[in-house]
Amino acid sequence: MTSTTLRAVTHRLTTTPVDQLPSIASFLATSLSDCAALLSAPQAQKGKSESDNAVQIHKLKTRLASLLQDRTIEGRWTAVVLVKATVEAGRWEILRGYEPIVRGLISILAKPDPISTRKMCIITLTRIFHLTYQYPTLVREITTPQLPGFITAALNLVSVITKTSSGSTRKPKPNTAFMEIVLCALLELIPRHPTIFRPFGSQLRTLLAEVVGSSSPAYFPEHVVDVAEQLLVSLHKCAPKDKAGSGWNDDCRSTILSIHRTTDQIYRAVVEQWESVDTTLVPTRPNYSQEMSDKGPDGLGLPGWTGLHSGVDRLVVLLKILSGFVSSPSAAAVAIPLGSILDLTSRLTSVTVPLNGESQTGIQFNQEIGREEREGLWMELPRIHIACMDLLSDVVSVLETSATSVAQTILEQAVWTFRGETFSKDVRSAVYALLRSLVPLNGPAMSKQSVASLATVVRSCCHDLLPPTGDSSANSGLDSKTKPKGGQGTTANADAFLNPELQKSRQAQSATPFLDLQQNASGLLQAVLVSIPAELVPPSTRAEIDRTIILTSDKDAMLASVLNPVPAIKGRGAGSSIIPFLVRTYGEQMEVEALIRPRMPVLMTAPELDAYVDEDQEEDEEMADNVYTAPPASDFMKQPLSMPLQTPKVEQPKAADPLPAFHKRTFTEESTAQEQASQKQDTKKARFEEVTPVSQPAPAITQAEAPRVSVQVTTTTTSANDPAVASQPAAAGADDESDDEMPTLNMDSDTDEEDDDVTMEG
Repeated sequence: MTSTTLRAVTHRLTTTPVDQLPSIASFLATSLSDCAALLSAPQAQKGKSESDNAVQIHKLKTRLASLLQDRTIEGRWTAVVLVKATVEAGRWEILRGYEPIVRGLISILAKPDPISTRKMCIITLTRIFHLTYQYPTLVREITTPQLPGFITAALNLVSVITKTSSGSTRKPKPNTAFMEIVLCALLELIPRHPTIFRPFGSQLRTLLAEVVGSSSPAYFPEHVVDVAEQLLVSLHKCAPKDKAGSGWNDDCRSTILSIHRTTDQIYRAVVEQWESVDTTLVPTRPNYSQEMSDKGPDGLGLPGWTGLHSGVDRLVVLLKILSGFVSSPSAAAVAIPLGSILDLTSRLTSVTVPLNGESQTGIQFNQEIGREEREGLWMELPRIHIACMDLLSDVVSVLETSATSVAQTILEQAVWTFRGETFSKDVRSAVYALLRSLVPLNGPAMSKQSVASLATVVRSCCHDLLPPTGDSSANSGLDSKTKPKGGQGTTANADAFLNPELQKSRQAQSATPFLDLQQNASGLLQAVLVSIPAELVPPSTRAEIDRTIILTSDKDAMLASVLNPVPAIKGRGAGSSIIPFLVRTYGEQMEVEALIRPRMPVLMTAPELDAYVDEDQEEDEEMADNVYTAPPASDFMKQPLSMPLQTPKVEQPKAADPLPAFHKRTFTEESTAQEQASQKQDTKKARFEEVTPVSQPAPAITQAEAPRVSVQVTTTTTSANDPAVASQPAAAGADDESDDEMPTLNMDSDTDEEDDDVTMEG
């Protein structure tokens, strides 16, 4: 079927007029993706039976190459689209012969084709260079010779070369439509081919400095500036291998110095109480008689700026660049300047918005600066502090558990900023996001004082999650006691009474959630419930948290509260559980069902408790343990015994002896009434252990089933020729025996000789 599809695609591509190809280009590209198995098949598998498929693939390549050189715009557009579809379907088998087509795509960038055609051409070339990265042969044949031409053609689309005394620099073209797509393509290719980008490092740095430091957002939108910041951070990867780490450190250090240099100008309206821990950092003294400005360029090569708003824009951009250096992968192992970063954020967060706009404890105003500039600084401070919270969040996310040593410092800076600028929802959201990542790391080790400092932030989370209670305009009636003196009352909102729908629309609009704010607040509550010990959270704060998550039906937070209940404390009543609210709202959820009605059986790992035992295996084990079987009673009576037997004396098992398994059946041997006597022979006194008497037919007892006993047998059989035995007292063996033992049955005939030999003392 794929061969038929490929033949149909080639036929339509050849017979359809060129001006009608754009209308079917998407359909042909989709059909080519269905032929991926055929296009990516190795050449060795294309024998004589598949010669037709090879011919069709050759026709397809030839047709695409001719369309790239077509004079019409429609033909070139179709060729670019189908080349990308063919490359993604065939991969190596198609790429190995695509060097002429790559050159044709690069040539299109210099032609006055429509913007869509050149954008699609940049995307196709980026995809080709990306796919060749894993094949060294293709990198040598296609990427290495063609990528420099692509970089030059792409930079010519967005900038112009300017000759200077120090060399050639690039200035960005204003209002260009290719800036974002060119920067995104270069950002994707730099980590894979840094050596090829090395000669273009200075040109890219000057271009990006102009884009990032531009004070005209009409030229470059915010998303374009964000991509330029990421590309500026990635330029250190183009350095040689022995200088990759030093390049990162130098750029990071230059960024921190540029931030301090900009802060010197922005914070000139106040007298800072901050002192740097870095002795090499020397602050610059601003000129109070002139407008706030920086002539530039700074350590990163960014141009100058003028005005408070432009200065804050530059400061925020520099903080984002510093976050990029911290969060993005580096070409070599580097040491994050954590002390310099915390010193910087401490300076930026030390100044907060005054409560009444005029004075605040710890902040002194500079009398040489007017009130207008000071009020403008209060308005810009939330933007600066939001960027600081984002920087600290990146530091915590990168270092993870390694940030526990500075977690308390970060917590203090976040809480201090929150208390000063609670009015800004963006600041609250940034602080929630920072604490959401910080509490799981430092929560289990937090002290009671640190938890108490978070109480204000936690209550603010609850307030942000709950819907508003209503509009104050509805309470238009005033009590007589609250009316001001002089008889002048407040004016009621007549529109609220005449148009009730207006009141409902206002309430609905005010109830619209701020998604980022509420997500961060909900995440912080979950982190507090899971990570912070429940006994450290004040009871009133825990009650407010539970009330909020019940009213907002937050399932994850409710599960966290149930799994981390308030422990019982002496002098305090038993804490109530919110399981009924959780079940009432999310009773059908699997995790809730498993929580309230667990059905998992008890896991048994001991073999004695295993209910599923193979009967055949148990029989084999018993047969292996059966080492002795008693002979029948008739044979026992006929055959003489090889050794004398005596009543076994059962002793208690010692502590070191293993006890028999409790699931095995244990047989207890009883003492027999008759025992066999020894035959006439010269034997010495012997001691036998673990001898089982046999007096009657008994079932076979395995070694595991038999109890461990200790039998002491004493035989006194002497001869008349042995004078040593005659002189020994025979009462020693008799005294050791118990008086309750049964007499020994003598199977031999009584003779006088035997009576004379045996001496019995009573």
